[in-house]
Parts: sequence; structure tokens; C-alpha cells
Amino acid sequence: MVIDVSVPIDDATPIWEGDPTFDIERVSSIDAGAVANVSKLCCGVHTGTHVDAPLHFIAGAGGIETIDPEALVGPCAVVDARSVEDDITAADLERIGLAEAERILFRTRNSELWDGRPFTKDFVAIAPDAAQVLVDRGVRLVGVDYLSVGSPETHRILLGARMVALEGVDLRAVEPGAYELFCGPIKLVGSDGAPARVLLRTL
Repeated sequence: MVIDVSVPIDDATPIWEGDPTFDIERVSSIDAGAVANVSKLCCGVHTGTHVDAPLHFIAGAGGIETIDPEALVGPCAVVDARSVEDDITAADLERIGLAEAERILFRTRNSELWDGRPFTKDFVAIAPDAAQVLVDRGVRLVGVDYLSVGSPETHRILLGARMVALEGVDLRAVEPGAYELFCGPIKLVGSDGAPARVLLRTL
């Protein structure tokens, strides 16, 4: 079974405070006599489900096109972190257990925030010490179920190690366990991030 964990993007999708708003406009319409429907899309590159590039927090680092495609596809573990109230720390990883996997998605209480709620900064992210644990363990991709993996320090630890930071997945319908991950960020040359379609397949 394939599970789409991408967040639908429309006017109600929460957007990080200060980021460009979402707008899609039909500029050519069959109903108006055009041969085809054509739309114009305007949004920030960190809208909805998206991938951060190293450039997002590291000046002069690579854009989204420099991410290794091998990191975006393969075995993945969904880790149950719903018991964590604040940021996920190294101690939390020890307590809840960290699967032996190169790609890890944390299912937290955040997933419920996709249920039609406005943007909030009250969400669970990854603390810097936990980010370092992930780097030391050789994790290639880490994902969270809201719009940020964590603080600027957390970002720099992950992105500086060339780890893929996947943000904004919806794990409400996903049970913890082993899956196969397919993550397809748009190849926007020189961009600090890109919206992505993310799928999990049960094993």
C-alpha cells in the first residue's frame, strides 16, 4: 500500500510566519475560449511538505539541486515520538528508541496540527543534541511532521552534514514501523528549498 504523506496545499495550509503566501491563478481558461487551462503559482519554497537545501542556513552551500537523490528514496523508519512534549532531545531518542535506518521520520503530536488549524510555533522539533546523534548515527534523511526540523543550530548541524531535512509531512495515518520512502523535491536550481511530494510504501 502507498500512503501519501504530503500536505495538500491551498489557502488554508499553514505557512511559516513571514513566508510568502500561497496563490494560484488561472491565467488561461478553456471556459473563456482558450485551448488549454494554464495557471500561475506563487508561493515560498518552504510551503507545505518540502525539503531544505544546505543553502537555507549555510551561506554559500549547495542549493536543492545538489542533494543526493539516493538519500531521497529507500528504506525508512517512522519513529513514534508522540510522548515528547517539547523538542526531541538526545535523552528522548534514548528513551523512545531510534531505529537502525538511514531515513527517519518522527511522528509527533504535530501531525494533529494539520487538522485545519492556523500556523503555530507550539510544535515539537529536533533539539541540537538529538540532531548530532542523528548525524553520528549516519542518518541520511530526517523528517518531521510540521514546518521546521528545529532551531537554526539544529538546521546547521543537519545540513552541514549533508543530511536531508524533510519538513511538513502528515503522519496522522501512518503507524510507526518500517516503510519505503519516496521523496521528490522540485529541482529548483540554486534554491534554498523546494516543495516535495512524499510517499511511503508499506513493506
